Amino acid sequence: MANKETKIIIAGFGGQGVVVAGNILVRAAMMEGKRVTGMVSYGAEMRGGTANSTVVISDCEISSPYVERPNAAIILNQPSLDKFEARLVGGSKVLLNSSLVLRDINRNDIETVGIKATEIAREIGNVRVANIVALGGFAESTGIVGLSSLEKAVAELFGSKKAGLVEINIEALNQGVKAVDQACV
Repeated sequence: MANKETKIIIAGFGGQGVVVAGNILVRAAMMEGKRVTGMVSYGAEMRGGTANSTVVISDCEISSPYVERPNAAIILNQPSLDKFEARLVGGSKVLLNSSLVLRDINRNDIETVGIKATEIAREIGNVRVANIVALGGFAESTGIVGLSSLEKAVAELFGSKKAGLVEINIEALNQGVKAVDQACV
């Protein structure tokens, strides 16, 4: 049996929550008994500069957490698409925040799903959960982790210190799932 390894990049502006989204994805994968690593990278500025989080989820031992050529991505804004599109391997699965990504991917060897994550987050009541809307959509479109694991990871991450954020983030996950399901009809 061949090793199934998914190398994911989550990219956006600093302040869009790419690190939080990566953290939740790592926790969910661990809850499902998968092997997983994660790393983060920031641009010169924390808020407003570029930021990305990489996650590797595998059936076997992971040799390196570094992801040069991802085969899956969550792209939260246009500069991130411009920066990482060429690095994606053929056959990659990509979730685009079509609220802030202004063009389609210029390749026909990549599967994309676009959801208006920022607009959905605004409708929920907090634009800062757009990352979690996108994460829910990504999980739904790729099957990489289950929704219940993501919900548990949100509760674990926010439960003790920021319990008030659990409910809106779980709603954001569910709205991301719903948006993908509606996009695929």
